[in-house]
Amino acid sequence: MVKTVWIVDDDRAIRWVLEKAFERERIAQRSFISTDEVLSALNDSEPPSVLLSDIRMSGESGLVLLEQIKKRYPDLPVIIMTAYSDLDSAVAAFQGGAFEYLPKPFDVNQAVGLVRRAMAQSTSRKDRYDESAKAPEIIGQAPAMQEVFRVIGRLALSQSTVLIEGESGTGKELVARALHRHSPRRAAPFIAINTAAIPRELLESELFGHERGSFTGAIAQRIGHFEQAEGGTLFLDEIGDMPAEMQTRLLRVLAEGQFYRVGGQQPIKVNVRVIAATHQNLKERVRQNLFREDLFHRLNVIRLRLPPLRERREDIPLLARYFLQRSAQQLGVEKKRVADNTLAFLQTLLFPGNVRQLENLCHWLTVMVPGQVVQTEDLPAEILNPQSMDKASWLSGLEAEINQLFSDAPGEVFDRIIEKIESVLIHHALAQTGGRRAEAAQLLGIGRNTLTRKTQKMRL
Repeated sequence: MVKTVWIVDDDRAIRWVLEKAFERERIAQRSFISTDEVLSALNDSEPPSVLLSDIRMSGESGLVLLEQIKKRYPDLPVIIMTAYSDLDSAVAAFQGGAFEYLPKPFDVNQAVGLVRRAMAQSTSRKDRYDESAKAPEIIGQAPAMQEVFRVIGRLALSQSTVLIEGESGTGKELVARALHRHSPRRAAPFIAINTAAIPRELLESELFGHERGSFTGAIAQRIGHFEQAEGGTLFLDEIGDMPAEMQTRLLRVLAEGQFYRVGGQQPIKVNVRVIAATHQNLKERVRQNLFREDLFHRLNVIRLRLPPLRERREDIPLLARYFLQRSAQQLGVEKKRVADNTLAFLQTLLFPGNVRQLENLCHWLTVMVPGQVVQTEDLPAEILNPQSMDKASWLSGLEAEINQLFSDAPGEVFDRIIEKIESVLIHHALAQTGGRRAEAAQLLGIGRNTLTRKTQKMRL
């Protein structure tokens, strides 16, 4: 039987390029411009070896075609193409049983390679998703994000442990939630825990629970996060900061599927999918004997890297518009619009806090900018010129504030000034570390418990 690829796209240029590419590779091909044409042809001829279809076409979409094809020929590989790349379409494509998801513009050799691979193997998937399950908002059209969407789609039906790597503020928990919501475990709990934010002496009890009387203050039995996540997903953020003794206990749970509560005598079996995340280089921490190598290999079944914002600058306008819209809805005000030259300027910035920093900036703009169109000069001083706040200017401002307090609050000046300085220090340290308290404490040179106490007092 001659292996044939059918091309479905209402864009004549795309069809022509693919036709010529397959001709050069001596792959038989046939082109169509709509879903109806393909379904009609299937009534009169044998199905192709591979179907290569666009999503958005005149008439029925490529996803409708995918659905019809899978009903009639469940083993027929379908490759979905789209110029409108987002997480929903990627997940929908894989939900429907697509062999692969190919965002436009694509490399022709890549398309040919995919078709050859599809011809060499046949896949059959069933739709096991809840169509009403709502994915978290993950936005991105940059190639680096398309790869993330593709991996999420591939992993949705998997039970494998996943290690998410990425800088602070790149959206690691958002991705973990997407993996859970598009998985067979979606009806069970998703439990997230930041292992770096919990004091070492409390982490064991948080993860595994404890029995009544197991230590001073244990006045009742506590169910830990592993038990709370039974049947679902446990997301362990900042796994690289986990203490050595906890690494040993986690390794045992992953290996044996059971654990003991603190002070417990009976093993507790657990069925939980673990998704771990870190902003650190775990391989380097293994080399430094700061992280167990055997645990690293247990976690590193599938690795997913999230790109920093500086590697996906083309997404900044899209993200900014979304965050401005959301901030406006939250505050009940009219949405701000960012001028084109301002968006271009934002795309030149490094954004060390990544997407979280951009989100915070958009919220600040919604609150602080008086007009409806955000111009470059409306941006905060630290964005426009990080070096503009020199020593003399901030000291002058501090002196003015002190003099004002001498008049307004005599006897309270010292406490109020210290409180304001601490608030600014902690706010900027948390912004610099993307909200990570352990890192912010190290940056400031204070204890993590001290930072936690102060943030709670200041309601940061």
